[in-house]
Amino acid sequence: MKILVTGASRGIGLEMVRYGMDHGWDVLACCRHPQRAEKLLSTAQLSNGRVKVYLADMSELATLQALAYELRHEAIDMLINNAGVYGSDKNSFGQVDAHDWLETFKVNSIAPMKLSELFVEQLSIGGEKIIACLSSKMGSMAYNASGGSYIYRSSKAALNAVVKSMSLDLADRGIKCVALHPGWVKTDMGGPQAEISTKESVSQMFETLCNLKIEDSGRFIDIDGSDIPW
Repeated sequence: MKILVTGASRGIGLEMVRYGMDHGWDVLACCRHPQRAEKLLSTAQLSNGRVKVYLADMSELATLQALAYELRHEAIDMLINNAGVYGSDKNSFGQVDAHDWLETFKVNSIAPMKLSELFVEQLSIGGEKIIACLSSKMGSMAYNASGGSYIYRSSKAALNAVVKSMSLDLADRGIKCVALHPGWVKTDMGGPQAEISTKESVSQMFETLCNLKIEDSGRFIDIDGSDIPW
């Protein structure tokens, strides 16, 4: 099994790298500042070559293009679009920061789409053929009962739309595309009051991913494996 994980220097992404290493997988671990990613680099050093670290800045398309070229001959089983940002605190009605909104869309919605385009050939020759995008219940229209969080909510709703369209466009290549809600996780974004640890979240998500069938493509999947309404 070979997986590519973005946002791999901390939180859920780093835990995904460790999970892959513990299961004997090859992990292409991508982050914005590899030279500063001390925990990731330490993990790679302990992996006996299983974990390799690469530059991938979701706000700079050129780094994604360079990564795809460097890995052009790799057969990849899972592309996991994990990297994401919450965006500005200026996120309530009448105070939304338009510039930050655009930057958040670039990272949360556009970059996963472009990375998927860039790696479609590597996925086509892989075994599992999975594109997994980490979304959030906050992108669900049906679950929005509190309003606010315009930047984050809209960027994840856009990501969900990307996943749904990719699932249809890539069906004839046997590539499965899903959006995953990781749960409310104890990370820098989720905070210390969150419900589950990164280890619990990652373990449950990989259980879902390792059991995906082609008919699952296009789903928005909760941490317990159930469907989340759009």
